[in-house]
Amino acid sequence: MPALNLRFTEEELDALRERAEAEGRSMQSIAHDAVVQAISQRSRLFEDAAAHVLKVSGELNRRLA
Repeated sequence: MPALNLRFTEEELDALRERAEAEGRSMQSIAHDAVVQAISQRSRLFEDAAAHVLKVSGELNRRLA
């Protein structure tokens, strides 16, 4: 599986380590899930914005067709 190296400040790495320990998970799984969630959220925001544009411009699109 492809890998990615990430750089953290000491404070960020300490926070990640604490979070992983608190959840009983690895730091890698916490970081992976955070990245996947960020990607999903961005896609969801784009889809929501596109749906909104289609909805509010529906009448204009009908008149222009």
